[in-house]
Amino acid sequence: MRREPHGGCGRRSGETHRRKHRPGAPGRPHHAVLAKLGVPVTSSDIFGVAGSAWLDQLRLPQPYAGKITSLRQLAGELSAEIAMLSQVIGDLLAGDRGYQVIRQLPGIGPVLAAVIIAEIGDVHRFRRADQLCSWAGLTPRHRESDVKVTRGHVTKQGSRILRWALIEAIQHQPAGSRPRAAKDAIIARRGKQARNIAKVAAARQLLTLVFYGLRDGQVRALARPPALTPAKPAA
Repeated sequence: MRREPHGGCGRRSGETHRRKHRPGAPGRPHHAVLAKLGVPVTSSDIFGVAGSAWLDQLRLPQPYAGKITSLRQLAGELSAEIAMLSQVIGDLLAGDRGYQVIRQLPGIGPVLAAVIIAEIGDVHRFRRADQLCSWAGLTPRHRESDVKVTRGHVTKQGSRILRWALIEAIQHQPAGSRPRAAKDAIIARRGKQARNIAKVAAARQLLTLVFYGLRDGQVRALARPPALTPAKPAA
C-alpha cells in the first residue's frame, strides 16, 4: 500500500510544512475547542476586538467555557508582554539612526525593525543591495552553461530570521507602496499560484530599500517631490 507523505496530507517538502508536522507543533487550541462543539469560527482574529465581541455572545457549556476563558486570558497576558517588550526595544534603539530610518518603511514596525537591524549588522560589508539580497537568500538559484540558463527557487541561504521578518513586513504593506505594487503586478501577470514568488520578489525590493536606508541614513524613495509653485504672470 502506498504511504502518503507527511501524515497523509499529500505534501512532501517545505520548511513551513515540516515545522507544522514536527512533534509537539502548536495548533490552534481555541479553534479546536469550538470545533468539538460544532461552532464554526467566522472571525479571522478570534482574539481581536471583533472576535472578542463574538466570543462574548457565545453560551458555551462547561468545561469548554472555562477553557476558552483561560485561553483568552493567556492571549491577553502575551499581548501585554509583547507590548512591553516592543517598548523596551524602542527605547534601546532610540538613538540608532538606521533603526529610525527603516521604521519609516511601510510594514516595518518596532519589532521587525529591531530584528532586521540585528540580523544585518554592519551594512557596509555589502557593496551593493543585490549582495545583501543574495546573502539573505532572497535571490533565485542561477545555473548557466554554454547554451542554457536556468533559474530556480530562492537559495534560502543566510539568515532565516531575516527572511521571516521581510516576508512578515510584506504581509502588512499598504496599497500604493513599492513592494506591494511589485507583488500585485506579479500576481496579476502570473495568477494567484504565483503568490509566494510575488512575496519573495516584494521582500527583495523591500530589503533593497532597507540597504539604502542603512547605508545613506535615509530612504530617498520615500522623499516626496517638492511641490510646484504656480508661475507668476509676466508683468
